[in-house]
Amino acid sequence: MQKFNANMLRAYFICGTQDLPAGKTLPEIVEEALKAGITAFQFRDKGAGSTLSSGERLPMAQRLHELCQQYQVPFFIDDDVTLAKEVSAEGIHVGQSDEAIQKVINEVGSQMIVGYSCSTLAEIKTGDQLAGIDYYGSGPIFTTQSKDDADPEIGLAGLANLVTSSKRPIVAIGGITVTDLPNIAKTGAAGASVISMIAQSSDIKNTVKAMLDAPWQN
Repeated sequence: MQKFNANMLRAYFICGTQDLPAGKTLPEIVEEALKAGITAFQFRDKGAGSTLSSGERLPMAQRLHELCQQYQVPFFIDDDVTLAKEVSAEGIHVGQSDEAIQKVINEVGSQMIVGYSCSTLAEIKTGDQLAGIDYYGSGPIFTTQSKDDADPEIGLAGLANLVTSSKRPIVAIGGITVTDLPNIAKTGAAGASVISMIAQSSDIKNTVKAMLDAPWQN
């Protein structure tokens, strides 16, 4: 098992086939991001825009995991313990409406890094009482178009409040742009997790560089 380090959260890329720009494949985008220096990648393929059949998910996950291994970057699966186990992913991330967090911890906690979406003080408090969670994903910080089921935005003040209250590192998510990174770092967040900011970028190398250069508190 790869040991969790909060530095993994600095430049955290999330992507699936539903997020791709025209003319690019998922492995192409992911490898470009890996070359640019992302610190973690999460395979999140869901929603109406996904182009993968159920039979194509496993081979795609295997291919993406191989790429991440080449660059020594932890590979996370979103909300699919079975798939995460099949590809021996380094981590799993689950949301409040996904599989019960305690069940996930019981299944993979000793083998994988566990991330948990928490966007309210109540959710953070509940999460802090459980052993086996490594980090929280909190947001959306700003309005996002990447997730159909996104919660209301919490803003920078809301993020700062969660960071202060949390016993674990928090990675910010939702509607983040390059110009937002310094202010997000000032909240004490460990990093930013982004979808469109990298997937739709015309200059992935410099986009990732901005994430790495932000004054994170780790």
